[in-house]
Amino acid sequence: MAKLLMIQGTSSGCGKSLIVTALCRIAKNRGIKVAPFKAQNMSLQSFVTEEGGEIGLAQAIQAEASGIIPSFHMNPVLLKPAGEQGIQVVVRGKLYKTLKADDFHSEKGKLWDAVKESLDYMCKEYELLIIEGAGSPAEINLLENDIVNMAVAEYLKAPVIIVGDIDRGGVFASLYGTVKLLDKYESLIKGFIINKFRGYTDILSPGIKKLEDMIKKPCLGVIPYLDETGISDEDGVSVKLSNLSNLKSDTAVKIVVLRLRHISNFSDFDPLRFEPDAELIYSLRKEDLINADIIIIPGSKKTFEDLKLLRELKIDETMKELIKNEVEVIGICGGFQMLGEKLTDSDMVESPLREFEGLGFLPIRTVFYSEKITTQVEGYLCSEPSVKVRGYEIHKGISYGDMNLFKIRRKTTGETFADGVILQNVWGTYIHGVFESDSFRRWLINRHRVKRGLNPVYYTFSWEKLKNSFIDNLTETVERYLDMDKIWKIAGL
Repeated sequence: MAKLLMIQGTSSGCGKSLIVTALCRIAKNRGIKVAPFKAQNMSLQSFVTEEGGEIGLAQAIQAEASGIIPSFHMNPVLLKPAGEQGIQVVVRGKLYKTLKADDFHSEKGKLWDAVKESLDYMCKEYELLIIEGAGSPAEINLLENDIVNMAVAEYLKAPVIIVGDIDRGGVFASLYGTVKLLDKYESLIKGFIINKFRGYTDILSPGIKKLEDMIKKPCLGVIPYLDETGISDEDGVSVKLSNLSNLKSDTAVKIVVLRLRHISNFSDFDPLRFEPDAELIYSLRKEDLINADIIIIPGSKKTFEDLKLLRELKIDETMKELIKNEVEVIGICGGFQMLGEKLTDSDMVESPLREFEGLGFLPIRTVFYSEKITTQVEGYLCSEPSVKVRGYEIHKGISYGDMNLFKIRRKTTGETFADGVILQNVWGTYIHGVFESDSFRRWLINRHRVKRGLNPVYYTFSWEKLKNSFIDNLTETVERYLDMDKIWKIAGL
């Protein structure tokens, strides 16, 4: 059976995911067969595993840090907010149903059974399981229906370390309050970590000593604030990222991703942020759009509502004029659907509307079905077969038209077909993660370099290697500032 370590936090966004990522890499570097686990994740940042299961992106990154292939067992319950319709519930990688918040208590038994089944499997397969909690474990109004925090720790008798975010303020109070509200589980809590600290740790020392005396738990480290980890945020487009204007030279290709209200899988665009001759921002401002070389409509959890938003803000009219001026417009997944002529949802799968007019920039129509397609894909650009692509599909709608952009193969079924449509300077695809493909990313940027009379650049960096360097840099910092001897002792190693 696996040794165990659980990382919980005083709140969402306190850094649990990044700390688990680093601990997984540290364990891997020690030669330990390690794996991540998160019983229940709420996020619109998802990933599709080789077996076609949908899990939280954070667990896929943690699996990569562990040197293993992601599996649906690492995140058996994924919750995807779906607006007024409720929350889409994915169980063991597959869509289960959409529930209203009030319905969750009636489903707890089934969800908990799924969690326990995956936990039992993971404990048999690995030497060390590093488990991530969700939000705060001290939401005492929710403890009865908990399946992700102390319920998991108690089921496994797993030691727990609590992470507090000092950047928010009140870290001592939040750590103290969390431990005291969990007095029933006091024996499982083995220590705490202070994260996102700006300054000299000597300033904190008196407070740390007092807190240790008050809660009888040791401080296991103080991690500094990391301005740029290179690892995508889990819960939404952060303020830092949304305001990002990584200004480069005047010749940089300017890319604007529309910051939709229900944006999903915005990690798709992370590789573009690091291209030396590209400048990426998230925006809905007309001033940004008219200065763009490329406008991207990202994936959306509420395609109809975000399409309505674009019309309300008259962004559709702006894009229509910009397309005439040879600005490139791209749609990914839900954004691809929006670019079409018509969207039909007879069974009201995603909207109370049965039919909606698209932007009309591409000659396709989309029909929504209740079945969800989740699969990894690989292929190439139809116009240039040497330009390879890979990624994954996560969608309910199917678009019909003259598909002419990619030739792809679905890994889960082996079927081969054409995906996406390109019409002059407008194109769209269902492939998430397409910009992680180095040759395709350069194909896109080079189209605009050539337009400006610049020579194309066919290689700048390997995204896979860069991702790994981000994980290594994070790991180096976390390992430096945590007392790893005490942490491994807590885990029983």
